[in-house]
Amino acid sequence: MAAQSHPLNHADDRLLFAYWVPNVSGGLVISKIPQKTSWDLESNIRYAKAAEAAGIEYGLTQIRFLASYGAAQQHESVSFSQAILSATTSIKIIAALLPGIWSPTVAAKQIASIDHYSRGRIAVNVVSGWFKGEFTSVGEWWLDHSERYRRSNEFIRVLKGIWTTSDEKGFSFSGDFYRFNNYNLSPKPVQQPHPEIFQGGNSDDAKNNAAEVSDWYFMNGNDLDGFRAQIEDVKARAARNNHSVRFAVNGFVIVRETEEEAIRVLQEIQGKADKEAVEAFRDAVKEAGASTSNKVGMWANSKFDDLVQYNDGFKTKLIGTKEQVAERLVLLKSLGINLVLTAFLHYEDEIEQFGQEVLPLVRQYEKEGRGKDADFEIARTGDVYRKK
Repeated sequence: MAAQSHPLNHADDRLLFAYWVPNVSGGLVISKIPQKTSWDLESNIRYAKAAEAAGIEYGLTQIRFLASYGAAQQHESVSFSQAILSATTSIKIIAALLPGIWSPTVAAKQIASIDHYSRGRIAVNVVSGWFKGEFTSVGEWWLDHSERYRRSNEFIRVLKGIWTTSDEKGFSFSGDFYRFNNYNLSPKPVQQPHPEIFQGGNSDDAKNNAAEVSDWYFMNGNDLDGFRAQIEDVKARAARNNHSVRFAVNGFVIVRETEEEAIRVLQEIQGKADKEAVEAFRDAVKEAGASTSNKVGMWANSKFDDLVQYNDGFKTKLIGTKEQVAERLVLLKSLGINLVLTAFLHYEDEIEQFGQEVLPLVRQYEKEGRGKDADFEIARTGDVYRKK
């Protein structure tokens, strides 16, 4: 777990918070709306320090190897994570890894070393890949959906094996994608048994990976029935494997004095969408998910306005007054969500605002016993998440 140094973060069963690190240009929306969000390192160090001060315990760097969909510039995720960690003291950074382009041997060594440099503050997000051009442009095979997730499954097993197998034994593995013979990594990571491993997706392949090998399962925004069904499904699959997994959800945060003002900001973001980039993104993810066994890819039910935020973050409904957003966060917790991954329009101001206005309210509600009774929270707040 991330360090518990912040005064708001002492309860063991607290809802955890992360933020998307904007290490690619364009912010976290595919829109031409002006944003006070920058992708350079200096700005990102400010954001990370603001997140620490706010009580946000994780940051997630993005993985892009190719300019696309409003992200003309991209810093590499692992080295960027290390740079942020070197400038901070308590936040844990989740570095995105892309199997196929990334070797698990190099990744295991990189992450183990950074774990030492940062005293146990690195984690990984294994991304199976949705952008075909990212692979074909560098001469990598573009695999069918199920094969990409099968490769990710092996990738995660290899990371865990390299990090945990004793020096005397050495790590051996014989898979379809990776092979190792008595490989010895030294030093091993600081974190025990290993750095946390995150992974996402909506397909059966993604759910099976979460139920077999991952520590955390990232979900896109959804409605109430969608959240409950997804959590119950993955929990049941994990139980059959004697495995446990925790749940994280993506949410775009717009907090204003009134709900009407917050909704106007959302409407402006969507109204100024970069239509060409959003359509290209939609085509890419539709192609990526076309070969899923259950025909439910990551963005299968996303409309144009949803796709203006990369991971359906508007659907999570963290848009309104500080009280409304805090109420919705404890509802999400009651459904079984353990971490909320936030993103903002204006990083320069809104991370600090979230820490001052929303997070203390969430902690107050938790002290009052909120976030444990799903029926109570749904009766109080759930209508905003029902299908319209």
